[in-house]
Amino acid sequence: MEPVNHTHDSEFLLLGFSEKPEKEMPLFGLFLGIYMVTIVGNVLIMLTIGSDSHLHTPMYFFLSNLSFVDLCLVSTTVPKMLENILMHTKAIPYVGCLAQMYFFMVFTCMDNLLLTVMAYDRFVAICHPLHYVSIMSPQLCGLLVLLIWTVSLLISLLHSVMATQLSFCKDHDIPHFFCDLSQVLKLSCSDTFINNILMYFATTLLGVAPLAGILFSYTKICSSILRVPSPGGKYKAFSTCGSHLCVVSLFYGTVFGVYLSSTAHSSWKNSITSVMYAVITPMLNPFIYSLRNKDIKDALRRLISRPTSS
Repeated sequence: MEPVNHTHDSEFLLLGFSEKPEKEMPLFGLFLGIYMVTIVGNVLIMLTIGSDSHLHTPMYFFLSNLSFVDLCLVSTTVPKMLENILMHTKAIPYVGCLAQMYFFMVFTCMDNLLLTVMAYDRFVAICHPLHYVSIMSPQLCGLLVLLIWTVSLLISLLHSVMATQLSFCKDHDIPHFFCDLSQVLKLSCSDTFINNILMYFATTLLGVAPLAGILFSYTKICSSILRVPSPGGKYKAFSTCGSHLCVVSLFYGTVFGVYLSSTAHSSWKNSITSVMYAVITPMLNPFIYSLRNKDIKDALRRLISRPTSS
């Protein structure tokens, strides 16, 4: 006898980080603070780049897109968690869970692909400086961002459509603070073989391949920098990549941390490491770029000084 599907009129329960009510409000304050800092930091980066004509270059165009995606990524998960803490509930509707899962996949995929495109931009700037303007034209930059949006939306839509075919009969407890695809698949009482194959294929295609592209770009960049005769020239060339390298290391380091924690079958560790790339990384990215980049700092000072002077 087949199990009855109670999915479409049911809720999932996001268990989050704590089962103890007295720890809920400190967590609420912590994540509300992180969320506000993330909003302010990423909005400032976008406003700074948009208002300063000196920053209307491919590198900063991709950076402003990265800030927008980071802002959307953290807005996909944190507000619902804060709402659940305030309402003293852990429930999320079935449709809401699917929507959260879809948009989280979209913006995570975009984050990954944008970092790859930014690595290619640095590769062209350092290894082919004379042809940089002609190669990284506004048309190509716009086409790359459009391609990133298209791929991310379609891949995530495919995952979500496949997830709607699953049945969830009894256990609706998700040991996480958001609806993650891998956690949702574990709760299904349907056959998830095709879903898992699709997930592993997408991870290889959109995870391993972009990382290989980033490593290839930086191998060529390092080789080119080592051929620069003067130490000052080497430092100047490398300084243009420093912020991007920090962000790439932070993103992939935390993603690998999530993978390792998931193989250890510890849901609590998995949630903590997921916070690093889903919440902490979007908060830190604006600081990494603004603190290490003189152009951003100068433009930010000009932006802040305008209302003061007027």
